Amino acid sequence: MSSERINLVVLFGGQSAEHDVSRTTATHVLAAADPAKYRVTPIGISTDGEWALATEAVAALQRGPEALPPQLDPSGDRLSPTTMLGEAADSPERTVVLPLLHGPMGEDGTVQGLLELANVAYVGSGVLGSAVAMDKAMAKRVLTAAGIAQGRYRAFAEHEITPGLPDDLVAEFGLPCFVKPANMGSSVGVSKAHSIDELRDAIDYALTYDEWIVVEEAIDGREIEIAVLGNESPFVSLPGEIVPGDEFYSYDDKYVNDASTGIIPAPIGQERTAEIQALALHVYRALRCDGLARCDFFLEERGPARGFLCNEVNTMPGFTPISMFPKMLIASGMTYGDIIDRLVELAVERHQRRRRNTKH
Repeated sequence: MSSERINLVVLFGGQSAEHDVSRTTATHVLAAADPAKYRVTPIGISTDGEWALATEAVAALQRGPEALPPQLDPSGDRLSPTTMLGEAADSPERTVVLPLLHGPMGEDGTVQGLLELANVAYVGSGVLGSAVAMDKAMAKRVLTAAGIAQGRYRAFAEHEITPGLPDDLVAEFGLPCFVKPANMGSSVGVSKAHSIDELRDAIDYALTYDEWIVVEEAIDGREIEIAVLGNESPFVSLPGEIVPGDEFYSYDDKYVNDASTGIIPAPIGQERTAEIQALALHVYRALRCDGLARCDFFLEERGPARGFLCNEVNTMPGFTPISMFPKMLIASGMTYGDIIDRLVELAVERHQRRRRNTKH
């Protein structure tokens, strides 16, 4: 990457239920971005979808990283995303967009499609990888086709749900079981159902977030995660283990109560560490990921003892102080600043490769 300063456009906020997580993530990225390398442009997206130059964040950056609030305010001078991106694409100054948007309307290929049309380099997976990984039902089908072991599950559209479905699910999976909206992250909308009535309520609750839901067996296993960083030759971190403070690794456990514990490296031994690192690479490539992802697994050592089972993949994981993605990479020898630099390099590399393939 050349020595000239890059205009790093940081998108944060967004229209999903993970709006506040994104605002927290953005604060820590802005604080760590090297001002000698980047001219940071913080762009907030409101829950109504309005884009704005985040006035408070701009002023705080001028005073220094310590002036940044715990969560960035997405409000400010409104702007047109197409105009802003068009000007960035036409400018002689190099621009890279860092879409720190979690969940639908950000991590699901929608914003990625806009950035592709604007011909602007951006961090992370492309349209296909983002969309497939975000949709748990589709991701599971792709991983099944790739021969990657997973827990038992069934996926349904809202119109396919019948009054007798909960009884069928209990007969298939037993209790407890998990119900999730297909397109959501950070455990938003996820329920652990212990009874048939709780299962019915969990299905109704998940449908408030998405028209597709996924029902999964409850796996008695350890939660092991891996950070992956790269395009064609990805780097795989040391694994981390999550010990939930709640009954499962819920949204409150992740972001509110701070009751969970992350152990890095996960105490699983060298052989299993090598196994899960190779498996994470397989998952990453099967889902067409680029740039970065956090791959989450269960390690089932009791009962059927099926070993590693892929749970899900996050193509834009959190960067908060308690987030496992940066912590695993830091434990693997990187600094927070190194992670940002590498993500920008990968974005430029991928953009140049994609543009080369589209010019005939």
